[in-house]
Amino acid sequence: MQNSVSNKELAALRVMRDFLMKYGKMPSVRELMKEMDYKSPRSAAVILQNLIDKNILKKKDDGSIQFIQYEFNENETTSEQTVKIPLLGAIACGLPILAEENIEAMIAVSTKLAKPTDKYFLLQAKGDSMNEKGINNGDLVLVKQQSSADNGDIVVALIDDEATIKELRINDDNVLLLPRSSNKTHTPIILSRNFIVQGIVVSTISMISDQFSKFRL
Repeated sequence: MQNSVSNKELAALRVMRDFLMKYGKMPSVRELMKEMDYKSPRSAAVILQNLIDKNILKKKDDGSIQFIQYEFNENETTSEQTVKIPLLGAIACGLPILAEENIEAMIAVSTKLAKPTDKYFLLQAKGDSMNEKGINNGDLVLVKQQSSADNGDIVVALIDDEATIKELRINDDNVLLLPRSSNKTHTPIILSRNFIVQGIVVSTISMISDQFSKFRL
C-alpha cells in the first residue's frame, strides 16, 4: 500500500477514480462528500488534504485536484505489460494539448493498444456526433499523438480551444471534419488547408464494456 493509505482514503480514491472515468473530471469537495455519503464537506476536505500530503493527489493552480500517481491492483488478473497514458480534462485556452494543467490522471494502458514507441493521450467523448463509428457519449478514446492524418481517419482537433473528434476529409482547397451520427443535426466543420490535427483515434473504450478492465489508475 502506497504511503500507508487508510481504508477511508482508499475508498475515497476509488470514488474519485470512478467519478473521473464517468465525468472526465475530478470531483469537487462537495461532490466527493455526496458520493461518500458524508454529512459535512469538512470530512471530504480532510481526506483530500491527507492524500495531497502523501503525494498521491496534487492541487492545481485553479484549485482543482489531480492524481499524481496511484495504482489500484486489487484482484488484478492480467500480466499484460502497460504504459502510462495521460487522461486529459478540459483543454485550457492557449496551452499545449498535453500541458500538465490539462492532465487529470495517468492511466495504465495495455501495450497491445498503445505502442511504447509512440505518444498517446486519452480523451472522454462528449455527445453523439460519432456514434455511428462506435464512439458514444462518455466513452474514452485512445489517441495517437501526431499532426497529420489520411482521408477517412478519425481525428482529434482543437476548435475554439475545445477538442473535437470527427472523420477527416481532405479536399483540394479545404478540409472537412465530418460527423458520423444517427443524429442528423450535426453538420460538417470546414477548415483551411493549413489545419493540423492533434492526433488520430486508434481505439475506443466503452465505459460499459469489458475493455474498461484494461485501464487502471
